[in-house]
Amino acid sequence: MHFSIPETEVRSGENGSTYVAFNIHVNSVLHCRVRYRQLLGLHQQIKKEYGNSVVPAFPPKKIFTLTPAEVEQRREQLEKYMQAVRQDPMLGASEMFNSFLRKAQQETQQIPTEEVPLEIYLSKRQKVTVNILTSDQTEDVLEAVASKLDLPDDLAGYFSLFLVREGVDGGLTFVRKLQDFELPYVSVTSLRSSEFHIALRKSYWDTAYDSDVMDNRVGLNLLYTQTVSDIERGWILVNKDQHRQLKSLQEKGSKKEFIRLGQTLKYFGYIQFDPCVTDFPEKGCHAIVSAGNNELNFQVKLPNEQMKEGSFKVTRMRCWRVTSSQVPVANGTASTSPCSSAKCEVKLELAFEYLMSKDRLQWVTITSPQAIMMSICLQSMVDELMVKKSGGSIKKMLRKRPKGSLHRSESQQAVKSPPLLDSPDPDREQIVKLSTKLSSVSLRGISASNSANDVSGNDFHGNYAFEGIGDDDL
Repeated sequence: MHFSIPETEVRSGENGSTYVAFNIHVNSVLHCRVRYRQLLGLHQQIKKEYGNSVVPAFPPKKIFTLTPAEVEQRREQLEKYMQAVRQDPMLGASEMFNSFLRKAQQETQQIPTEEVPLEIYLSKRQKVTVNILTSDQTEDVLEAVASKLDLPDDLAGYFSLFLVREGVDGGLTFVRKLQDFELPYVSVTSLRSSEFHIALRKSYWDTAYDSDVMDNRVGLNLLYTQTVSDIERGWILVNKDQHRQLKSLQEKGSKKEFIRLGQTLKYFGYIQFDPCVTDFPEKGCHAIVSAGNNELNFQVKLPNEQMKEGSFKVTRMRCWRVTSSQVPVANGTASTSPCSSAKCEVKLELAFEYLMSKDRLQWVTITSPQAIMMSICLQSMVDELMVKKSGGSIKKMLRKRPKGSLHRSESQQAVKSPPLLDSPDPDREQIVKLSTKLSSVSLRGISASNSANDVSGNDFHGNYAFEGIGDDDL
């Protein structure tokens, strides 16, 4: 997650006094508004709990009123402090840090603690409503959804909640995975737009885990619904013969067989991102990027309009970073004016250093509003690979709380079967007919021919460690 403090505000306090508020943004969206003394209190708690050796430097107090230049300096220092705390594996995951952010988020949005209904989308057509408290954190809401669907606790850890945006064309944009430091109800309502929803989706990448989930009736229905939805939105590529087989399995109610067939299809289990720009293989190329199967897949349009495709394996990425910058905008176009005198928008980039061949590393950059979501996907792939390598399991028991801590009156409800698949989009046929064999860095033309030749690059299988992997460029 990308933490920033891009701006400050002078606000009115008690007895007519004023103070400087620091606006903390997460993924370029306002999360909370805090005072210096609140962050100082957090810093002192962290120092008391973890000691001076692990706590990053905190900007010192000032005796006199700060000048504008000093306010700006403090803003920069606090931003670096928040980023350093978040990136520290111990501090960033601590309940002390997360609870501070949750409380600040609720206070900033001025949403009182009360019981409310919250819609959770399972697919384009299906959703469930759970009764939660506005102060419930992400884990609480996930547990409420699992309880509503009658999904066992040990399987709930295979799923996560995501903030998504629905376009006018019905397309779905994954904004981010909801984190422990936020309150889902506050996060979605504070955006004040009906385009944004919270969706439930499986949060693992290895399809071998599908078998665990499919052994449970509700888990099977959730995977089936997700597979149908991904096919309908074009994330999973299906030709006419495969479509006929899938529809036949649907009509028979053979959900497991439907998913098993889906697992053999191209891009099964991938998340597809909105169109973006990349510098690979040439600068300024427009691309569709997808994440899945421990890789980032690129479908690239070159400046000469030629289409090429390739993939980058996470095991060959030495490191990556996300950077953000303020880009002045005037009348819908980029401006050379400084941000202080023109409207600005945030430009996000994901860059990763990739092992192209045995002795050649190269940086590849993606410019996209979803750069942070891409980074989260990469990190979760690495985490899953490391857990698997150590012989562990991704199963996660949700934290148990006393009964009655959440008040819900709805009866248990199973996931309904989605409607039968629509006919496949004829525009997808050319891409379907590609060879499915991809080397790690091969790029080849997209052709209507079934015998498209691979342009294979050098392949090297080395024991490279996942080093220096982080979400932010500090």
